[in-house]
Order: sequence, then C-alpha cells, then structure tokens
Amino acid sequence: MKIVLQRVNSASVTVGGEVVGSIGKGYLILLGIGGEDTEEDCRRLADKIMKLRIFPDENDKTNLSINDVDGKLLIVSQFTLYADCRKNRPGFSHAAPPDMAKRLYEYFVDYCRSLGKEVQTGIFGEYMKVALENDGPFTLELE
Repeated sequence: MKIVLQRVNSASVTVGGEVVGSIGKGYLILLGIGGEDTEEDCRRLADKIMKLRIFPDENDKTNLSINDVDGKLLIVSQFTLYADCRKNRPGFSHAAPPDMAKRLYEYFVDYCRSLGKEVQTGIFGEYMKVALENDGPFTLELE
C-alpha cells in the first residue's frame, strides 16, 4: 500500500463535471493498493495517519494531529502510485487487480470513518480531476 498525503487548506474531486467530494482543512490522501496488500495494512496506515503530528501549533511547530485540528479526509484511489517506469511507458503489474483494490480502498475509507473522521472520496475507477490548496506545502509518502 502506498499513500501520498498532502496537508491541505481545501481539496475537491470532480467526476464528469460534478464535485463528488470536497473538504476544508485536512488531508488529501492518494491511495494506491498493491497486489500483496491486506486489511491489516489498511488499519496500520490509517492509524499512523491519525497520529501524525504535522499541523502547526500556536508556536508554529508541527505538533498537532488531524484530530487536534478537527481536520477532514479526502481519499482518492490512485493505482498509478504502483507505476513501473523503467521503460518509457509505465507498467502497472504491481497494482492490485481492480476487484481487490476496490475492496481494500472501501475498507480503508470505512476504517477511517470508524476512527471518527469525516471522509469524502472520489469514485473508484473513474476519471477524476483533483483540485487542492496545499498547506505548506507539506507532502508525505507512506508505505
């Protein structure tokens, strides 16, 4: 499982000209599911994301978690995180098959919601346009 996490002031995802998910302050999470990933991987990474202290406190130190700032999550499936770019045309053989990826993506979203977070999403498997105002910028990669 691979995640690109961006701390944002706002973010939204549009499908077919319609906004299907949007948040204010929080995390835009691009989530890639690999062929070897499990529900345990989903829980482990979601738990880690909730504990990350990357929001500034009153002294402008990155000391607050998403829970401390009442931040929201926008989670977008992103199989291209598993691109093999050794050749000029990327291959995606390390990404999970669509049925497995969709199941684990939905599990990850549901698990984040079970932790008390407001979660917005894109639409799995659809062509999406993502807009964001990155805060910092502050971007992390997690595996």
